[in-house]
Amino acid sequence: MLSISVVMPCLNEARTLANCIRNAQQALQQAGIAQYEIIIADNGSTDDSLQIAASFQASVVQVTTKGYGAALHAGISAAQYEWIVFADADESYNFGDLPNFLPAMQQHYSLIVGNRFAGGIDKGAMPFYTVIWAHRLFHGLAGSRLAWH
Repeated sequence: MLSISVVMPCLNEARTLANCIRNAQQALQQAGIAQYEIIIADNGSTDDSLQIAASFQASVVQVTTKGYGAALHAGISAAQYEWIVFADADESYNFGDLPNFLPAMQQHYSLIVGNRFAGGIDKGAMPFYTVIWAHRLFHGLAGSRLAWH
């Protein structure tokens, strides 16, 4: 049976956090995943993000080191389950797509990568250096079993 930790880095995401948590919970439940956790890696939110996370029984990790990477690292470090899925809490990811990853998880792939830009990236939406970094990272992992969804 699969067990999944969903990590959402968060900084003042009160406007979108409830939908993200709800959508992740629904997708996991509908896929029959009984053992899961939602971890909000909070990077110092001053809005209602923490209260929203608590209202959905999500675990909250307070991250004192500023930055997206620090929040992601802290959330991953707190994860308790076999599989770790991470996505932003700003509704830029469709948590309804989580079940698409399950077959690759069941086949024990080393890394499964989703693509929120399948329809393309709007000009200026992502810095060029980010595109180059991502390309090099995934090219370097080519020796691992990868699944792209």
